[in-house]
Amino acid sequence: MKEIDLNIKFKDFKYKRPDINEIEEKFNSHIREFENSDNAEDQFRILKKVNALRNDFDSMRSIASIRYTIDTNDKFYNEEHGYFDNVGPVYSGFKEKYYKALVNSKHRIELEKIAGRYLFDIADLFLKVFSPEIIDDLKNENRLVTEYVKLIASARIKFDGQERNLAGMSIYTESENREVRKSSSESRWKFFSDNEKEFDRIYDELVKVRTGIARKLGYDNFIQLGYDRMGRTDYTYREVEGFRNSVKEFIVPVSLNLNEIKKKRIGLDKLYYYDSGFNFKSGNPTPKGPPDWIIGKAKKMYDELSEETGKFIELMAKRELMDLENRKGKSAGGYCSYIANYESPFIFSNMNGTADDVRVLTHEAGHAFQVYESRGFEIDEYLHPTMEACEIHSMSMEFITWPWMQLFFEEDTDKFFFSHLSERLNFIPYGVTVDEFQHYIYEKPEASPDERKKKWREIENKYRPDIDYEDNDFLERGGFWFQQGHIFKKPFYYIDYCLAEICALQFWKKCNHDRDAAWQEYLNLCKAGGSKPFLELLKIAEINSPFDKEVVRSIVEYSDEWLVSFSKEFDFDQYP
Repeated sequence: MKEIDLNIKFKDFKYKRPDINEIEEKFNSHIREFENSDNAEDQFRILKKVNALRNDFDSMRSIASIRYTIDTNDKFYNEEHGYFDNVGPVYSGFKEKYYKALVNSKHRIELEKIAGRYLFDIADLFLKVFSPEIIDDLKNENRLVTEYVKLIASARIKFDGQERNLAGMSIYTESENREVRKSSSESRWKFFSDNEKEFDRIYDELVKVRTGIARKLGYDNFIQLGYDRMGRTDYTYREVEGFRNSVKEFIVPVSLNLNEIKKKRIGLDKLYYYDSGFNFKSGNPTPKGPPDWIIGKAKKMYDELSEETGKFIELMAKRELMDLENRKGKSAGGYCSYIANYESPFIFSNMNGTADDVRVLTHEAGHAFQVYESRGFEIDEYLHPTMEACEIHSMSMEFITWPWMQLFFEEDTDKFFFSHLSERLNFIPYGVTVDEFQHYIYEKPEASPDERKKKWREIENKYRPDIDYEDNDFLERGGFWFQQGHIFKKPFYYIDYCLAEICALQFWKKCNHDRDAAWQEYLNLCKAGGSKPFLELLKIAEINSPFDKEVVRSIVEYSDEWLVSFSKEFDFDQYP
């Protein structure tokens, strides 16, 4: 890997709209050269030329996307984002030609020895999910996803004397004052209720477009296409269904018990939906400073964690590769992106004064650190693994950094430990709710918006039977999922968080017993990037498959026992 110039900041990264016709001409030239090559070594040299061309396009797309989400009102990058929505599917057509040339190489056996068999598995899967016939449909899908992003970013909620976006409401939904929690939650959900028809329209069109794409490609429905789009080569929906059953058997009872304990801890006879984010009578743990202060503490944390993370955080800080503050016009959520031509990850989030400011930062830093460590791969496909493996890096980083949480939370650190672990366990039943709901959606694409909402409530009651929406008609009718962007933007992604959480909890357990060994195994996983499929990456990390129900049972029991023991050792009742 070449030395990175730390003096070039993100704001100075050069952006130029790629000329799609020029890219096509270069792609075709490289592919002709590849097909006419006499040996595998020469083909690998040409493969690297193709990857350089891909990096040019993808880098410009990443820069445009980041700058658009930083300010969705920026006219220039709004137009650039629209440009990539439009040409992205056309660009996929160039990749199709390249992958066809790759899998049909007359030197394939020798080329597999150089590049690895997994590259060809990835190429085969891409050729299943793309055809020039669906380019216009993909453009339409991109347009609808952008409509959803813009609708979410348009939220202007008047509360506590100011106009706020969705991220800005979070601090109030965790208030010690129950009336504030309720009124802020009602105000937040009123935005979704007021725009119910528009959310329904966007999603209904997305389901129809995706179902149409699947049928054009020869699939029965979008489910298997969705799995193939996610690059899943070593498990199917059957293993995922088995995992959901394990969650129902082992995690749902623990989640219900944690909520019962919380009810007593915060002194309530009954929990309603607006109490879900509140954990202690004295208030939730919060970071003791603003975003710039948090970044300063994160620098110290990563400098001390390891030599590798020290170099990583230096890059992120000096190149200003983080945009963390919540602002009007900024896109919702958090993510990590990568700009290949600058060998730079980028972290995006919306800090709002809650514990999530630190959790999301460490989560996205896990993604960023992985791609930083694996950036030396000459094959683009090996830079990022499939998403369930990516989420291991992020969720494990949340736990690996526990020894430094006192830097951020000070006297609230023990409260953070307890709430972080209990919230991670409580998350999994919600995550599988999202997954099962999406399987229903694409099995029944003809379902009406009302039928979809009704089904959401049915599945929700299966995995989260104690949730009570009190008198909120919109939520009681099944509108909660509107706020889950993955359902709109990346179908079948969300189960990846749940699978990865079981893996991350195993890393947490390892850290509790042999921190040095755990860190080395985590580092090995990051360095492996996407060079192996999910289950093979688990072997590199020496962690067990979440598809094994005994693995789920064992790690959940360990976590539950830790919470019980910790709560006895740490007297939460000292907080009035």
